[in-house]
Amino acid sequence: MANTNLSAAKEAKKDEFYTQLEDINKELKHYREHFRGKTVLCNCDDPRISNFFTYFSYNFEFLGLKRLITTCYKNQDVDLFSQNKSEQAIYLIYDGDKNGNHIPDPEEIGIHALKGNGDFRSRECIELLKQADIVVTNPPFSLFREYVAQLMEYEKKFIIIGNVNANTTKEIFPLIKENKMWMGQSIKSGDRKFLVPNDYELNAAGCGIDEDGKKYIRVKGVRWFTNLDFKERHEDLPLFRHYSAVFYPRYDNFDAIEVSKTEDIPDDYFDMMGVPVTFLDKYNPDQFEILGITKTWFGMANKTYGEQIQVDKSGKESKVSKLNDGAVLEVKKAPVGKTYYKVDGKMYVQTYPRILIRRKINH
Repeated sequence: MANTNLSAAKEAKKDEFYTQLEDINKELKHYREHFRGKTVLCNCDDPRISNFFTYFSYNFEFLGLKRLITTCYKNQDVDLFSQNKSEQAIYLIYDGDKNGNHIPDPEEIGIHALKGNGDFRSRECIELLKQADIVVTNPPFSLFREYVAQLMEYEKKFIIIGNVNANTTKEIFPLIKENKMWMGQSIKSGDRKFLVPNDYELNAAGCGIDEDGKKYIRVKGVRWFTNLDFKERHEDLPLFRHYSAVFYPRYDNFDAIEVSKTEDIPDDYFDMMGVPVTFLDKYNPDQFEILGITKTWFGMANKTYGEQIQVDKSGKESKVSKLNDGAVLEVKKAPVGKTYYKVDGKMYVQTYPRILIRRKINH
């Protein structure tokens, strides 16, 4: 993953990032009509800390939920409202307020033991998944692709958190392309604050301890992923630019033009374009069609390169094969302070991954 905080978390298996209630609120308000009469599962959550459990239990009647199920990994509190400890993994069932105080009281929450460790991939947790209509949680970042694959296998609706770079992977991009999954509404850029366990080492930029004494980490590239529709997803992206061959160079190895910023998509061009991955934050499936991605495994490149020389920022040259994975632009002079490549006397730069799109003519 591009963000060093995420890389360190993955290497240390520190995937316990607890989402802020404010971020949950901002996103879930776009889906309220989807929850009525539904069973919600939060299957990667410690209810002592999880704001997903807090959100759904305190808004149970407001949302018109049928049931809330939360699975809790082992080494958590069995009694959520005391200091008793247990190594037993548990799951919770909440069927709503019974005494009229509109608060999820301890006696209203069913606490049940799990035989295993509470891993979402275990057979007993899959049985709970089968009962759910909608899954809402923050899954382990290092297991994101496996987690999404399970949701697809069991045909579940979901709202989950992941990293935007997952969109360029073999497992996730096809789902985006086929409109089986898309970006949520409330996070478009910037970083987000997540609470972390007490034993988490705060040795990276963006870490700290808040006013309540809780450890946190700020993570870049976070996005909501969902397959629940919302009205903002169908709003047109305003287009102001006009096509010019000078302003929009063509790739050397893809039959498309380079659009380096989403805001620069021309309003009068209807052939294939390469746009940044962050275009997906504003993607309207009624306005655009996703055709592919500039990754070798997708198979849309019309050219590969033989022997090539990479010239790094310091001017050092070395033989590499990196130019065969991505969209390539020919340049007339060596870019200052940037890595470039030399092939058969010509100079090229390689872009970050690009989503290949086309405007819909009749829209």
